[in-house]
Amino acid sequence: MILAKMVANKIKIMPRGSKSSYTGKQKRQAEHIEEGYESRGLGTKESERRAWATVNKMTGGGKKSGSGRGKKINKAPARKGGKIGGRARKT
Repeated sequence: MILAKMVANKIKIMPRGSKSSYTGKQKRQAEHIEEGYESRGLGTKESERRAWATVNKMTGGGKKSGSGRGKKINKAPARKGGKIGGRARKT
């Protein structure tokens, strides 16, 4: 699915979000999750997309400014793949 915008009969592809607003821990998590997807045989781009989607689901996105914004990390999305995608694993 490509997100695009029609402007004066020209298609502009919407820019992807910058990863600079994520913490170091979130970046490490995404990298580790991406490696797991690649080891299951997914392509590089799809692995990266799924890894960042998982991190966003777990942590609620990038850093937020202001005090008292900390929330617990929901680990359910990271565990979900192992239960549902068991057949995808190579043995």
